[in-house]
Amino acid sequence: MSRSEIKVTYRLETPGNIEALAAKIAADQSTGTFTELPGETDAVRARCAARVERITPRPPAEVPSFPDPGGTGPYNRADVVIAYPLEAVGTDIAALATITIGGVFAVRGATGIRVMDIDLPREWAVHPGPQFGIDGSRRLMGVAEGPMIASIIKPSLGLLPDETARVVAELCAAGVDFIKDDEKLMSPGYSSLDDRVGAIMPVIHDHEQRTGKKVMYAFGISSADPDVMMRNHDIVAAAGGTAAVVNINSIGHGGMSFLRKRSRLCLHAHRNGWDILTRHPGLGMEFRAYQKIWRLLGVDQFQINGIRAKYWEPDESFIRSFHDLAEPIFSPADRPLPVVCSGQWGGQAVDTYRQTGRTLDLMYLAGGGIHGHPMGTPAGVRAVRQAWRAAEQDVELCDYAKDHPELAAALAKWGTDTP
Repeated sequence: MSRSEIKVTYRLETPGNIEALAAKIAADQSTGTFTELPGETDAVRARCAARVERITPRPPAEVPSFPDPGGTGPYNRADVVIAYPLEAVGTDIAALATITIGGVFAVRGATGIRVMDIDLPREWAVHPGPQFGIDGSRRLMGVAEGPMIASIIKPSLGLLPDETARVVAELCAAGVDFIKDDEKLMSPGYSSLDDRVGAIMPVIHDHEQRTGKKVMYAFGISSADPDVMMRNHDIVAAAGGTAAVVNINSIGHGGMSFLRKRSRLCLHAHRNGWDILTRHPGLGMEFRAYQKIWRLLGVDQFQINGIRAKYWEPDESFIRSFHDLAEPIFSPADRPLPVVCSGQWGGQAVDTYRQTGRTLDLMYLAGGGIHGHPMGTPAGVRAVRQAWRAAEQDVELCDYAKDHPELAAALAKWGTDTP
């Protein structure tokens, strides 16, 4: 009878033999150790031993990814698929992280290891996944079609609650669908979460009463203490809030699991800290593998940078991330809403639309690209919406801007290559 397996793809590098390194990882991370064991019987191996399923060679490297004092190239490289029996790992994320990820990086003889993908069997569908996802986000924001236009409170830190509320009122009047706390804003002394919620939610409710539209505001509720985080969640929910910003790497898998099982809010994930895992191409984890775990844990909206982002990530990485989120793990319901962000303004809209498969199932999040518009914040929102209408109509921005002064002003200030 065939066994159910978890298949992990690693990009391995070694001055030695790739096949031997792959076999050592499979043994070390399942039933084996540095010597033969009397208890490692055929029955034990059949039940719990990992196996090397496939090795795809890659061009060798002349320089090692990890320091290799005294070593000389070339360094052999390959993508290796190792299959772990579900019987040994189960469906617990801590077990998955320990067995298939954590211990692998300690193997001797490797000069590079990167987790490229994790292929999970159907048994892993026991995890809750997004509570709202794409469809629920649209419903809560009242946006049946088109991109969801969003902004961030800027300055990121320093505004008092009443000052923040004035910015929120301006953004609501300008027609945004979503506003969020910057990920760095949680509950500082000058703007505690209690005070911020008390100042902002009346603005959200007042706008809803006057216009019929309830703008989604995501408050930063992250805490390393799950009980504190749930208290923060309850403050937002009790005031009629609909969303929260969650710094997923800071709260960890356990914190996210604790929150999701009790949450009534749409959970907007900020992945700060992911860069530690991924910036070195020979070390860490590809977003394709990383994002699957957080989706299973319950992320509803996932920030993934954007075209010509203000940070280090190249466009190709963003595009891969976008398509990774769009691919179901087990069903379309486990897809979170992709959030395009990081130095965005209207100037990247057309390229984003074309390079992500001409989909409008996304949130387009602009902070400085709205607040820094030369004609003011409301014009910044209009300029972003104009840019997305140009994208939908497959019209170049410079042509669309001829009849749209807000977009024209944005192009004049930032050009087409910002940031």
